[in-house]
Amino acid sequence: MIYTNVCKHCLKQYRSRIKSFSCDQCKNKDEDYFDKIVAYLKKYPNSNALQISDALGISAYQVLNYLKEGRLNYARGHFEQIGEAEEGSTGL
Repeated sequence: MIYTNVCKHCLKQYRSRIKSFSCDQCKNKDEDYFDKIVAYLKKYPNSNALQISDALGISAYQVLNYLKEGRLNYARGHFEQIGEAEEGSTGL
């Protein structure tokens, strides 16, 4: 099955065999944003989307999109990576 996807960064339409949120050209940008968010959350674990946005220059909408995509989880009062949340949390 071939999916028609829309890149969340450049809004370009592209086709791929898997459902994805970033085109090949923007995939590095997306990974950099996510890595920055994870590093920030390790340093300041009780941060909300607006605090992350202000500190990193990434829009709060993009931070919340990582939640929607399932890459971050909101549990125990703060954002976590999914792997960390599954180990010892009941989550939301």
